[in-house]
Amino acid sequence: MSVNTHELVERQAQAASDRATSWRNTVMDGLFRNLTRLFALLVLCLLAAIFVSLVIGGWTAIEKFGPRFLVTEEWNPVTEDFGALVPIYGTLVTSLIALLIALPVSFGIALFLTELAPTWLRRPLGMAIELLAAIPSIIYGMWGLFVFAPVFQRYAEPAIKATLGNLPGVGALFSGPPMGIGMLTAGIILGIMVIPFIAAVMRDVFELAPPMLKESAHALGATTWEVVWKVVLPYTKIGVVGGVMLGLGRALGETMAVTFVIGNAHELSLSLLAPGNSIASALANEFTEAVGDIYASALIELGLILFLITSIVLALSKLLLARLAKREGTQT
Repeated sequence: MSVNTHELVERQAQAASDRATSWRNTVMDGLFRNLTRLFALLVLCLLAAIFVSLVIGGWTAIEKFGPRFLVTEEWNPVTEDFGALVPIYGTLVTSLIALLIALPVSFGIALFLTELAPTWLRRPLGMAIELLAAIPSIIYGMWGLFVFAPVFQRYAEPAIKATLGNLPGVGALFSGPPMGIGMLTAGIILGIMVIPFIAAVMRDVFELAPPMLKESAHALGATTWEVVWKVVLPYTKIGVVGGVMLGLGRALGETMAVTFVIGNAHELSLSLLAPGNSIASALANEFTEAVGDIYASALIELGLILFLITSIVLALSKLLLARLAKREGTQT
């Protein structure tokens, strides 16, 4: 009887311990779930707060100028007549130039590091690329203004004018005197700046592709390019698009480097060699000098436009990924 009583007591104690452990796990699981939900809501609340504050700050300009603020190139603080066309155009053009330069270079770097480079070279070269991302943007701007721009003006721009400038259709994009600074220079500097970000993300996601899939493709006779194009890229497309969007976001919002080399001229010109302006550089140059409610409100509305442009780019990237996933689901 004593043995059975002892076993019964042990079973009851174990059952109580199991119930306590189950209750503790339930509480911790609920706490963890609600805590992570709170963090996600905080991010949404922060974005909403930024949007609302920008709308409130720029409401004076929104009321006065309305939709024509987006299509007017006039920017005159004296007469308080403002338009955002020149900064919007400069932001989009320089970011597009940066992406056209950075995307193929970053893809080549990531491909070399993951598929072609010898093992002893991968780590130091990868660290060197990541160190480029740690360089402050103002250093890129100073280098671009004092080193790159004079060389670009003396050697590259005359060659570009003599070749691309004479082509029908695109010649207008490379017209005008070689000045060294301008939208093309700003786009090139931005491209150099975003290469480390895109290349690092691409390298990391390329390494996530299962080695068995790549080895199987090689065993079937596929070349390295075919393995990357037909195996690695389809498997890692979400990460690749995320890296490209990260670089594009950096290019859209970059301030100091662009301010040094874009020329900071509120003039709309089709030529990429001409000085221009971007939203970020306009805010950096003029916000501390904004006198009057209309001037400050117009600059805040520029910030709101940049916020919306970034949001639209992100939404378009998500839509692209969704369409790619839908197409994969219909393939047989």
